[in-house]
Amino acid sequence: MVKPSQENEKILEEILNIDPQEAKPKSETVGEPQGIKTKESEINFNILPEELEEYLNKYVIGQEEAIEIIATKVCTHFNRMKIEKSIPEDQKILGNIKSNMLLIGPTGVGKTYIIKLIAKKIGVPFVKADATKFSETGYVGGDVEDLVRELVHEADGDISKAEYGIIYIDEIDKIASSGNITGPDVSRTGVQRNLLKLMEDSDVDLKTPHDLASQVEAAMEAQRTGKVTRKKINTKNILFIVSGAFSGLEEIISKRLNMQSIGFDKARKSFSATQDILKNLKTEDLIKFGFESEFVGRLPVHVILKDLDIDGLYKILKNKYSTVILGKKMDFKSYGIDLEFTDEALMELAKRAYNEKTGARGLLTVFERALIKFEKKLPSTGVKKLLVDMNLLNNPQEVLEKLILEDGIKKFQKEFLIDHGIYLNFDEGAISKLAEISKFTQQKVKDICNELFGDYFHGIRLMKLENFTIPAEAVDNPKGFMDNFIKCNYIKQ
Repeated sequence: MVKPSQENEKILEEILNIDPQEAKPKSETVGEPQGIKTKESEINFNILPEELEEYLNKYVIGQEEAIEIIATKVCTHFNRMKIEKSIPEDQKILGNIKSNMLLIGPTGVGKTYIIKLIAKKIGVPFVKADATKFSETGYVGGDVEDLVRELVHEADGDISKAEYGIIYIDEIDKIASSGNITGPDVSRTGVQRNLLKLMEDSDVDLKTPHDLASQVEAAMEAQRTGKVTRKKINTKNILFIVSGAFSGLEEIISKRLNMQSIGFDKARKSFSATQDILKNLKTEDLIKFGFESEFVGRLPVHVILKDLDIDGLYKILKNKYSTVILGKKMDFKSYGIDLEFTDEALMELAKRAYNEKTGARGLLTVFERALIKFEKKLPSTGVKKLLVDMNLLNNPQEVLEKLILEDGIKKFQKEFLIDHGIYLNFDEGAISKLAEISKFTQQKVKDICNELFGDYFHGIRLMKLENFTIPAEAVDNPKGFMDNFIKCNYIKQ
């Protein structure tokens, strides 16, 4: 934190040295017990596990087993809190048992997305952070409590509501210790220990002692009310969910399983996929990975999320709730362009995304890569529909140039029809030559057409025609072609 300036320190000292007895109103009691009561927020939770599971499966593809566990434990957590409120204090179970979760899975499989969906469905405040933020700064306290303070902010200052929120910490595997006693691992272990306190049951002061603004606010409140109060939030009922890719964890598990099979007559079980190995996860493996036993103990629910194959990525794209498809359609719709995809194109995009090795995030990457030039160029045209097919994916520049060419011709045709009442058509040879000229001169096709054929209406009217087709030879020699056309028609007449 930035140290206050000498001037600010003097101001702060003056404020903090105000005699509470001189503060108004005199009738108030100074120094009330720590903590301040807020209006109790009602827990209006009535969702059953199967209902939440069905909701999540609408949006998340290929994680049915993981969603089953997550939906069940989330519902149990909130329903249990609801019933515990009605139990007299002397009859409540000693100790606090929460369904804090550890999600394990590679990047892009939907870990964060699932938790965001849950928070939205339930209607509780939600905070997300990366564990790397704590390990990199070197803090072993203070910072982690900011997550709880942020939860209050997300609850619009309602402390009671925030006490039933969800805190989600990604990349938790980055604060695992390698077993050293010096260096960065000390910080990582410290972060673990401070997080485990929050995950169990602790009070967090909403005003940090090192924050000058908080101190001034507290002093001003004391001067105004005659009270010295401290607002705190309790983490007992906050649901903590942490996640990470845990690269290398499968090796620890595999080694343990292989060692256990030595000495037995039966053949040792072999695992061909990381997914199969992770299903055999035990607490001891996480400790071996670099987590404190007490920290792991605060995370009783372990959930394994599957990596996504090509078919899984394709199913995401075919899902009517797909945020990738809906988002990209919205991007183009904002310019008045309808975006459509063929099934063949979606499968190709799924294959390309799989090669990115970033799960569902790879879909966003390949979509942007394939469509960014169309998103830039087409809004300046009159194109109202774009079909993404295999031809577009394999020949994007060619397709884009053709769309721009056709749009330029249509604009010229429209203006010519409005101005002169004559519809001009272009054969394939003419269109091909116009494309070559436009590419060589970098001129817009519409401007080229105006230069070449802008005065054609004189001859066409002379011939008393309402429609006229422009061939390739007219592009090469527009005046000569029209003159010859008129002569030939006069001879026929």
